[in-house]
Amino acid sequence: MQFQSLPGFREFYPDACARRNHIFGQWRHVARAFNFQEYDAPVLEPLELYIEKSGEEIVGQLFNFEDRGGRAVALRPEMTPSLARLIGAKANSLKRPIKWFNIGEHYRYEKPQKGRLRAFYQFNVDIFGEAGPAADAELIALLVQALRAFGLDSKDFKVRLSDRDLWLLMLAAEGLDQAGSAAVLAIIDKLERTDRVKAVAKLTEVLGEEAEAFLTRVEEVIAIRDFDSLSAYILNLPLEGDLAEQAQQRLADWQALLSGLRSSGAGDFIQIDLGIVRGLAYYTGFVFEAFEASGEGRALAGGGRYDALVKKLGGPEMPAVGFAMGDVTLADLLESKKLLATYVDSPDFIAIIGGAEARDAALGDAALLRSMGYRVDYPLKDQGFGKQFKDANLKGARFALIYGTDEIEKGVVKVRDFSTGAEQEYPRQGLAEIVPELMASGLFTTEQ
Repeated sequence: MQFQSLPGFREFYPDACARRNHIFGQWRHVARAFNFQEYDAPVLEPLELYIEKSGEEIVGQLFNFEDRGGRAVALRPEMTPSLARLIGAKANSLKRPIKWFNIGEHYRYEKPQKGRLRAFYQFNVDIFGEAGPAADAELIALLVQALRAFGLDSKDFKVRLSDRDLWLLMLAAEGLDQAGSAAVLAIIDKLERTDRVKAVAKLTEVLGEEAEAFLTRVEEVIAIRDFDSLSAYILNLPLEGDLAEQAQQRLADWQALLSGLRSSGAGDFIQIDLGIVRGLAYYTGFVFEAFEASGEGRALAGGGRYDALVKKLGGPEMPAVGFAMGDVTLADLLESKKLLATYVDSPDFIAIIGGAEARDAALGDAALLRSMGYRVDYPLKDQGFGKQFKDANLKGARFALIYGTDEIEKGVVKVRDFSTGAEQEYPRQGLAEIVPELMASGLFTTEQ
């Protein structure tokens, strides 16, 4: 019987694993450049953690079961609840702002389709302890840089920026209370994927006969693409007292955020788009999603501010903003742009061995170079020189270390640089001193 992997799960053969690790390496490099610290959390968590954050409806999307201790548990579908728990547990001892990132696997029990699998990796980046728009700007700038690191540019992707706080002000101007606003935002979040007639029908359940006119006003807001037009629209709303002051302050926050993004070099990648709402109710301010510029395909990343979640999960009050980027949609985009090359884990050195005495010398040198951190390979059984050189080329080795009868008698090793074809003999006793220079500059032919 031939077993196969479960639907929506992936195997990573070495070439695919190398491409995946390249993506992880770029993510990790960018996060560290922004001085974020890496953390990790359990892949199995109490089911209640996800219900508390997202509601009972989340259960149908999870791999959940009862463990042998009678506990209701689930494989993590996202990192945010675990992260909020970790932060809440040690909030008083952590120096703020807290800038953390994680690269981990997540699981959702849903129908596998292009861009969405049941097991997937995410790059999660979050800032805690800073309520001002500077944190939002830092995080969005990191998101932009994380995509640019793969060779993508402003013609390839945009970060669509919106604001749930502005939406709440606009809905307050429509006379909606908190419950009504939440219901309407859930509908607005799905407008791009909902037929207009059906959207009106859903809005009618909340707004009655005003639904059609309301949707027209929503469509006007969603069409706004520049800050001046957005500001003029908000200032013309029938808001008074505290709500009018909140609108002024929120527009000032927008100015600070956009200024920070321009200063950090991310301005060309930002597109104001209040059609982005991020349906999860725990978002509390600026929200954003990165999309392919053509508008095709799924979102590349998404996130926003969630200032109330840490307290909701048992911790203290803690402002927070974060995003997640999945590996599946990113890899699909990179492949379509021919930016995801074939990555081969090639050895630095491969030994070419002629005879038993030569093998002893080669294994000793290999042990030395491996202890220095270099990647060294050699044939596990006796082979002719021609076969060994062919294999070395196939493996993509940078250098060959040649051990023949003449080399052993002279106490040397002959080094061949495959990139130039040059060869040079070196005393084996001084190999440790020679190798760093070889790796830095290689060997040159006499013509060079």
